[in-house]
Amino acid sequence: MTEPLLRVRDLKTYFVTEQGSGTARAVDGVSLDLFPGETLGLVGESGCGKTVTSLSILRLIPEPPGHIRPGSFIEFEGRNLLTLAPKELRAIRGNRIAMVFQEPMTSLNPVFTVGDQIAEAAIVHQGLSRNAARARAVEMLTLVGIPDPQERVDHYPHQMSGGMRQRVMIAMALVCHPKLLIADEPTTALDVTIQAQILELLDRLQRELGMAVMLITHDLGVVAGTADRVVVMYAGQVVEQAPTTTLFARPLHPYTEGLLASVPRLDTRVSQVRGRLHSIPGQVPAATAWPTGCRFHPRCPYAWDRCASEEPPLLDAPGGEAGAHTVRCWLLTEPQRRERRA
Repeated sequence: MTEPLLRVRDLKTYFVTEQGSGTARAVDGVSLDLFPGETLGLVGESGCGKTVTSLSILRLIPEPPGHIRPGSFIEFEGRNLLTLAPKELRAIRGNRIAMVFQEPMTSLNPVFTVGDQIAEAAIVHQGLSRNAARARAVEMLTLVGIPDPQERVDHYPHQMSGGMRQRVMIAMALVCHPKLLIADEPTTALDVTIQAQILELLDRLQRELGMAVMLITHDLGVVAGTADRVVVMYAGQVVEQAPTTTLFARPLHPYTEGLLASVPRLDTRVSQVRGRLHSIPGQVPAATAWPTGCRFHPRCPYAWDRCASEEPPLLDAPGGEAGAHTVRCWLLTEPQRRERRA
């Protein structure tokens, strides 16, 4: 079996709140693996800890108020990222691991041309001259499908559409040909047709460059056609992880079931869709006050006394290979309760 490119174990990232309302346990014991060339989908509602997980991997958590707790472990290419000196970490960020952040208009600097911003990483990490870095920027704009790259390289972010700015962000991330790309909601606030183009672009570039991708999204429809495996997060924890086809065919955690039931189906008429859309009752609890026991139990249709008092570990799904499909739910030990409810 190939060794993981990225290995995360028991990651805990907490924030001390200024209002004195306690400690927000934004990420609370997350473990996951990402293999070379693989696309891993990280999904869940807003506030479940997806983005904080990705920022923790790059050690971009502002300290204070945030801090990664002792006992957390993040290994990339055999090196523990949590023990690296700042200089060693800077050599990895933007070079070996790159990230496409949410909302490109706020991530791009409005007073520099897009060419300068793409070229900066090539100058810092690869020691290119200004002219060579500019040529690389034009090359990257061509790669991500921006028309007239020789002209666009001198444009400012406000002169580009939302879809073009997202492509610029991808060009910035890939200029050093990283081994891992973290894409945080790369299609948020884009038109559906532009979303499809961006996802197709990421898929093509992944095949051409041979990189691994961590795709962070709240949209299960996005990961269905792009991810090899899916990790579902809820309330700062991983609640289910499985190969994509397995997860969509046989979701075992009630939260995953609810997410899948909430996705509109395109093979029915709009009038029928409106009548069938499902919503999960309640909302993600505050990170300063996670519920005791299973954190999903206040919203779960199957919950019983044990769920409220005892926190379940990640359990192997029956009938599968150990570790291939894991679920944080007591229903795996008492499946008859699901059948009784149905």
